Amino acid sequence: MTTDRLAGATLVLFGLITIWQSRAFPLGSLHRPGPAYMPVVLALLLIVFGVAVFVMGSRASRLAEVGWHEWRHAVAIFAACAFAAWGLERLGYRITMAVVLAFLVLLLERRAWALGLAVTVVMSWGSFYLFDTLLKVPLPRGPFGL
Repeated sequence: MTTDRLAGATLVLFGLITIWQSRAFPLGSLHRPGPAYMPVVLALLLIVFGVAVFVMGSRASRLAEVGWHEWRHAVAIFAACAFAAWGLERLGYRITMAVVLAFLVLLLERRAWALGLAVTVVMSWGSFYLFDTLLKVPLPRGPFGL
């Protein structure tokens, strides 16, 4: 088994699970799409691309040859995602994203403090402004109104 074949099979599996879970909602039609329409369309694309990755993955490195020297980064990124899921409603979007970005940019990637803080502030407050204010997508404000 190669890494690309495993990745392709995983994409196909995610697509199939998405289609399976979407059956609880009406699909609708092209002119009147239901709530399951876009998830099913995206899942079908995921399956098609997963099959393509699987078929063309014969030249990739074998799974047994893969070293896990970056496992600490993977665990840290997973922890940052878990914190974001936990903190979004409790702390609000801007504070949660600022903490996650500061952790990823400053501590994990070890970028310069000035650049890291600038990226953190611009991305967390700027994305909030874009989605909440301009696009009118309500984002969690947290207990501090942030």
